[in-house]
Amino acid sequence: MQSSKTYLFLFAGAILLSTPAISQDMMRNVDLASPMFTKADMTRAEVEAEAKANAGRALDFSGKSLNGLDLSGLDLRGANFRAARLNKAKLAGANLDGASFDQVWALEADFSGASLKKASLFASQMQGAKFDGADLSGARIAADLSRASLRGAKLTEADLAADMKNQSMGLMRAVFKSADLRDANFEKAKLGRADLQFAKLAGANLAGASLVGAEAGGADFRGAKLDGADVEDLDLASARIDAAQEKAFARASNLARAFKE
Repeated sequence: MQSSKTYLFLFAGAILLSTPAISQDMMRNVDLASPMFTKADMTRAEVEAEAKANAGRALDFSGKSLNGLDLSGLDLRGANFRAARLNKAKLAGANLDGASFDQVWALEADFSGASLKKASLFASQMQGAKFDGADLSGARIAADLSRASLRGAKLTEADLAADMKNQSMGLMRAVFKSADLRDANFEKAKLGRADLQFAKLAGANLAGASLVGAEAGGADFRGAKLDGADVEDLDLASARIDAAQEKAFARASNLARAFKE
């Protein structure tokens, strides 16, 4: 039974990252008020005990319900959270370097100041999550982070681009619809075909980043650093840019429809 449930949520998580219409339908078919999405199978003390008993080895929380737990500050490097539920969990300041959050449900979870260097966030549901000041350097991110907050987060050399090799369940990519990305560092990050619609990118560092074919309709780029960024076919319809950025956006799509301030 557990394996069938796990498969169901792996499938649902992947489907949710395809098209908006499918995403909305799937969300309607998932009972987010059920114990699976609101309760926890373990306590913080039990997580700490497991970490102590397995010192030096990666922990396995795959398929677990850890909703609402306060795991702030814990050292969980390399842990496997695949298909786990972490809705409204607190992992602020935790060490999560190299951890797997693939197919995770982490709605409104708090990762503020956490270290997630080279972590994997693939087909994950993280709408409304908080990553302010978190370090996601070199991470692989193809998660739905709509309405999430990543103010001042570090995403240098992170891979947030669409996965063009895995199309069986739709376009897998980073989704930042209406996300707060102000002052975030995306230097040399891959954002090809990422969804940045209505995102707040004021003051963000996009130097050397690839934004080829990304969707950024309605996004706010004012004050963003764009030195060496590849913006070919970046959709800027109704986006807000500085007049001084117009040259840097010369190869973008719909530049004429952007608001220049």
